[in-house]
Amino acid sequence: MRVYNRSVLNMQLVIFIIKMAIELTNKRIIKYLLEKYNAKPEKYLGQHFILSKKALKKMIETAQIKTGDTIVEIGPGLGTLTEKLAETGANIVAIEKDSLMVEILKETVAGYKNVKIIQADARQIWRGSPEAARQLLMSDTNSFGDNVGINGGKYGYKIVANLPYNAATFLIRQWLESENPPQMMVLMIQKEVARRIVAKPPHSNLLGISVQFYADAKIIDYIKKESFWPKPKVDAAIIKIIPHSKKKLAAFASDRKQMMTGNAKEIFFKILKAGFSQPRKQLFGNFAKKLNIPKERLILIFKNLDISEKIRAENLSLNDWQKLAFELIHN
Repeated sequence: MRVYNRSVLNMQLVIFIIKMAIELTNKRIIKYLLEKYNAKPEKYLGQHFILSKKALKKMIETAQIKTGDTIVEIGPGLGTLTEKLAETGANIVAIEKDSLMVEILKETVAGYKNVKIIQADARQIWRGSPEAARQLLMSDTNSFGDNVGINGGKYGYKIVANLPYNAATFLIRQWLESENPPQMMVLMIQKEVARRIVAKPPHSNLLGISVQFYADAKIIDYIKKESFWPKPKVDAAIIKIIPHSKKKLAAFASDRKQMMTGNAKEIFFKILKAGFSQPRKQLFGNFAKKLNIPKERLILIFKNLDISEKIRAENLSLNDWQKLAFELIHN
């Protein structure tokens, strides 16, 4: 067996990369970089590297990135998407949990001065207080100047990412509920999760109604599982999520807008969770059991709203839920 020393291997990599024009979507490049840093795709981190140039192009186009924009990328991994984001001239904040991936990322995007790498668990950043998240991000991005929206600057920020599947729903909820949500999210997530997010009656669900309360969501494209390495068990989708402005969110329910502020919003989601607690059961029974509401009162409310007592949660739209919650709270 032939044995190569590290300098020879590095020279081979340089020659090969030049030939391949640094194609981080090339499986041979990916495997070499992982071997060089003694790294491997970690299943518990949901690491699946994108191989599709078409999918990358679609994400960049969908995000409508301009020079000077602030883009946050979660789980950049080898920097495949990071590189394409950096080429737009935007300020890129790449948040990576895996220390070995951080080292690889430092190499693959070394030529871009508009990329800042933060080694952290994104779930912990947004799980903590808004001020703690702001301070952590500011410490690594203040060289971008006062316009970095994630630091509370005058311009907003966008999130563009191939999200780890095991963290996607948590992160989306955290971003939408934060005091400083992004202007836009363009995300690569599981196909089934994306479908749940945009679902309408008779396929409404807790995740979908929750996201639609805060934002408009649209599936842009589907991506075959063969477009990733290692190949995941399921296909993916590119989804675009645009959070409602604070003004629109405050007035969401029109004459019922008082329901959408303060404690009333918390009660709304409590009602929503009760309704979907047993999705295959009738909504009437779920409310009676989970919210301890007298059946006589429920009968009257359902009648006033012209809702059948036999209806299931999946058959109600966001607007239906808002009307129902208002009646349950105020009548």
